[in-house]
Amino acid sequence: MSNATSASNVSAKPVVTRIAPSPTGDMHIGTARTALFSWLYARARGGKFLLRIEDTDRARSTPEATQGILDGMAWLGLDYDGEAVSQFEQAERHAEVALQMLADGNAYKCFATQDEIEAFREAARANKTSTLYQSPWRDADPSTYPDAPYVIRMKAPRDGVTVIKDQVQGDVTIKNDQIDDMIVLRSDGTPTYMLAVVVDDHDMGVTHVIRGDDHLANSARQMMVYAAMGWDLPVYAHIPLIFGPDGKKMSKRHGATGVKEYQAMGYPAQGMRNYLARLGWSHGDDEFFSDAQAMEWFDLDGINKAPARFDTKKLDNICGQHLAIMDDAQIVSEIEGYLAASAQPPFTSAQKTRLLEAMYCLKGSAKNYPQLVEKARFALNSRPVDVDEKAQKHLNSVSYGILKELTPHLQSDSWNRDALEAAVGRVMDAQEIGFGKVAGPLRAALAGRAQTPSVLDMMFVLGREETLARIADVLQE
Repeated sequence: MSNATSASNVSAKPVVTRIAPSPTGDMHIGTARTALFSWLYARARGGKFLLRIEDTDRARSTPEATQGILDGMAWLGLDYDGEAVSQFEQAERHAEVALQMLADGNAYKCFATQDEIEAFREAARANKTSTLYQSPWRDADPSTYPDAPYVIRMKAPRDGVTVIKDQVQGDVTIKNDQIDDMIVLRSDGTPTYMLAVVVDDHDMGVTHVIRGDDHLANSARQMMVYAAMGWDLPVYAHIPLIFGPDGKKMSKRHGATGVKEYQAMGYPAQGMRNYLARLGWSHGDDEFFSDAQAMEWFDLDGINKAPARFDTKKLDNICGQHLAIMDDAQIVSEIEGYLAASAQPPFTSAQKTRLLEAMYCLKGSAKNYPQLVEKARFALNSRPVDVDEKAQKHLNSVSYGILKELTPHLQSDSWNRDALEAAVGRVMDAQEIGFGKVAGPLRAALAGRAQTPSVLDMMFVLGREETLARIADVLQE
C-alpha cells in the first residue's frame, strides 16, 4: 500500500483537531497535554477543537470517568466546539462503513474460530515464522461460506511499504507484510476501535490528528480504511509520551498522574497550561509565557521527538510566576475550585472579601493555592486565634510587655502602612530592641503562626478593631 491517499488535500481545509479520551479512569496528565496541543493548534488558526468520548469499551467506561474528563477540560480552560461526541452512539455508522468496504471488495468475511487462529500461531511459533494471522477466507469463494458466525477483516496489502508522513516523527516506513488483516466488525456486529476512530475522525472533519506516539503503529492500519473509502488522510503528529524523573513512563509510582489530582493539589490552571505546553515543545529558551503567546508560537515542528520528563520543581516555579501576575479575583475564584476539588469546606462571604483584600501581600512567593491559603490564615481565621506550638514560643512575659506598650500607639495612629511602621518603630526605640522582637509576638497574636506575611501587612488588612482585639485576646490568656 502506498501513501497515495495523502494529507495534501487537508492543508487547504480549515483546521479541525480533536481529543478522544476513553472514560475508563481519571484523565491522565498526558491526555491533558495532548488536548492542550490540539487546542492551541486549532485556536491559533481559527479552526475547531472537538471532543470525542471513546466509550466503546462498555465494561470499563463509566459516567463518572466521562464527567471527570469534562471537569478536567473545564478546569484546564480547554473549551471545545459543539457537543462532546460519544463513539458508542456512532456504532451503526461504523458498521455501515465496514459493510461498504466488504461490498467494494476491500474487506472479507472470516469464519475462522479462535481455536483455529491459535493453532495457526502455535504452528508459526514452532516453525519460527511470522505469527501474523493469514486467514484462509481472504480469497475464498462465497459459495464455500459456512452458515456460521464471522468477522469482517480488511484486506491488508501483502507487499510494498506504507509510509506514515508524520509532522513530529518524520516519515515512518512500515513493511506491509507486517500489517495484519485487522478485524473491523466483530461477529456480534459491533465495530472495533481501529475502525471506529477512523470513521469518527472523517465524519467529524478532523484535519490534524495529534496524539501520543503509542498510537503511531496503529496509523498504518488505520490508513487502510482511509484508502479503501477514498477519504483524505489527516495530518498526523504523534507526540512522545511523558516520562517521570527516572526516565520511565509516567505512572503512579512517580506521584500524581491524573488531572483531577493536580487541581486537588492546588495548582493554578494557567500555570499548568504553561508547564504542559513547555513539556515536550519549545520556542527558543522561553519557559514562562501567556496563553496568547503560546497560541502565537505553537506549531507542530516545535515538538520534540524525545520523551519529556515531568519535573515538579519546574511546575512549581512556573505556577508561582503565574500566581504573581494573576488577577486577584481570578485567584479567589480558582481557590474556591481548589477547595471543592480537595473536599474542603468553602469560604464564607466574609472570608472571600478579606482574602481579596489580603491578596497583594500573599501571592508574591506562593507556588500553589495550598501555600497561598496557608499564608492567608491570618485573614481567614476568626477569633480567638489558635496559636500553634512554634508561635507560642514567641509569647512570654517580655513579649506581653511589648504588646502592651504597642497597643496605645495602634489606638491613636492613622491606619496605613507608614503609620503602622512608625508605631512599631517607636516601641522598638523605647525598648531598644530589633524588629524581630516585636514581629514574633505580633505574628503569634494576629495569625497564630510563626511564618506569616509581614506583620505590617497583616495589621493593615485586618484593620484597627480586629488587630487590637487579637492582641487583647493574647494578653488575657
